[in-house]
Amino acid sequence: MNLDQLIGIRQTRRAFLGRTAGIGAAALATLFSREALSEAAVDSLQASSGAVNPLHLAPKVKRVIHLYQAGGPSHLETFDNKPKLTELGGQPMPESFTQGQPIAQLQGKALTCFAPQFPFQKFGESGQEICSLFPQIGSVADDICILRSMVTEAINHDPAHTYMNTGTTISGRPSMGSWLLYGLGSECEDLPGFVVLSSIGKGGQAQPIAARQWHSGFLPSKYQGVEFRSKGDPVLYVGNPKGVTREQQRDVVDAANAMNLLHDETVDDPEIATRIAQYELAFNMQASVPGLVDISDEPSDILEMYGTKGGDGSYAANCLLARRLAERGVRFIQVYHRAWDHHGDIKRSMEITAEEVDRATAALIRDLKQRGMLDDTLILWGGEFGRTPMGQGNGRDHHIKGYSYFLAGGGVRPGITYGATDELGYHAVENVVHVHDLQATIFHLLGIDHKRLTYRYQGRDFRLTDVGGKVVREILV
Repeated sequence: MNLDQLIGIRQTRRAFLGRTAGIGAAALATLFSREALSEAAVDSLQASSGAVNPLHLAPKVKRVIHLYQAGGPSHLETFDNKPKLTELGGQPMPESFTQGQPIAQLQGKALTCFAPQFPFQKFGESGQEICSLFPQIGSVADDICILRSMVTEAINHDPAHTYMNTGTTISGRPSMGSWLLYGLGSECEDLPGFVVLSSIGKGGQAQPIAARQWHSGFLPSKYQGVEFRSKGDPVLYVGNPKGVTREQQRDVVDAANAMNLLHDETVDDPEIATRIAQYELAFNMQASVPGLVDISDEPSDILEMYGTKGGDGSYAANCLLARRLAERGVRFIQVYHRAWDHHGDIKRSMEITAEEVDRATAALIRDLKQRGMLDDTLILWGGEFGRTPMGQGNGRDHHIKGYSYFLAGGGVRPGITYGATDELGYHAVENVVHVHDLQATIFHLLGIDHKRLTYRYQGRDFRLTDVGGKVVREILV
């Protein structure tokens, strides 16, 4: 048989499926039944156990919900009270703080102290100081751990997002959610193990978020995050085409998988196993996603607590959806709220943005707690960096030398404030927490030693924390 004859015989999967009726697909699926699949192929159709098996450490949590405040929330109007900055408001910023330091848009300009725009209050039995704009988060102060000494490496939005998500400013590396999915595997067969939600606020500039922030990089693509849309169907084409039953769709998926297995025997490509798994996942999602987004089963008091009726694309709706995803076993959930880039009119912008996130953030913590899920869930709240103590007109510039995050959930000491910046909120000076330290701590709580979760690529072993990172044990129970 010559090459032309072989080419004529060999059909693409798309051509095959396009020419094959349901009976033919069913016949091929029977020929290549699940009982006949290779062990590797069967594994690809099931929820993965992950590369770290057994776990390096006893896990404290099963899942992570990252409430990502994109744009860089000002620590000076959220969680870091600076009376001295109030006192010096309008005066020149002392050069001892800023000389030789990286500054974004204020570089080379006169630097003036800009007083915090709102007072702080003490909340809860712990007496944690939180800006008065956030009374609902204040109401759960005894459940959260505030980090006031975060530092990062990139001073502009996109590389700073990349650093927070992938541990480097170099685009193309695996995201934290992908690393966790690779290490731990997925508990879901009918939903992705890593889901991304996003909303756009009305206060401040909504900086774009690139899909590479949840990409799998050089890890197999099945570990990539899946973005769910905030309005309408979360996933396009989740319903069957008109006139196609679920049984017929099952036949097509089985036939496609059988053809992929034939191809895999020839080329031995790990991405084919990913394709098989994703076909299966997509088929299962056709049944699971409608139930996920149908919140008619949510009591009215829960909807009132979050401040949403769902499906409106808001941060509040996404926080509720995050809880529903967590209930269904999704491993890593990122909720981006694009609203915090406050270069100007920060007073008014903070009022708007705080109102958008305060209630729902506290509701998520309360909701998980009352369901007994906070004990095995880790919640993170914060952005890619903070804002300067110096004014940019009536706003604040990007700042990387000291800013705030908070954590809540299993394994984290509640009701404490850890670390500190100097008296003007410029430098982290006490118990400094680098982004790699935060990442190492997240991995630790999930039962992973961050130094041991590696992947060999192009001749070297890579890890999320590169050559840095230490677990912040002082904030752990």
